[in-house]
Amino acid sequence: MNSVNIMGNLVKDIELKGQEGNVASFMVAVQRQFKDKQTGEYESDFIPCIAFGNKATMLSKHFSKGNKIGISGRWQSGSYDNKQGQKVYTNDLVVRDITFVEKKGSNQGQAAPKQQATSPFANSEPEVNKNDLPF
Repeated sequence: MNSVNIMGNLVKDIELKGQEGNVASFMVAVQRQFKDKQTGEYESDFIPCIAFGNKATMLSKHFSKGNKIGISGRWQSGSYDNKQGQKVYTNDLVVRDITFVEKKGSNQGQAAPKQQATSPFANSEPEVNKNDLPF
């Protein structure tokens, strides 16, 4: 089975390519779940992605640099000979499904404005009767 799921941030704006403008190749930075022992910083993997047809068009219209995106697809490897005659190997995530994780133009890195609490439980935990629990 060849199935890949990632969630990360677009490294740059998506541009359409191909003769009919129906191919989008782009990079998604996916943060690792652990910090580097030497630097204490989270590292990221940069995943090359490619989308075709309507998906490519939709991506270019609704996503831009920095947006968080979820992608499902398949891993594809290939190769070609460059202008110098050297074989170049490629690896890409071919997009099958796209998930909007945040709205375009959202305030990234900024805390949401605090709202007035209207719930009676806003500052306390509600009491739970153990007899009401299903397990």
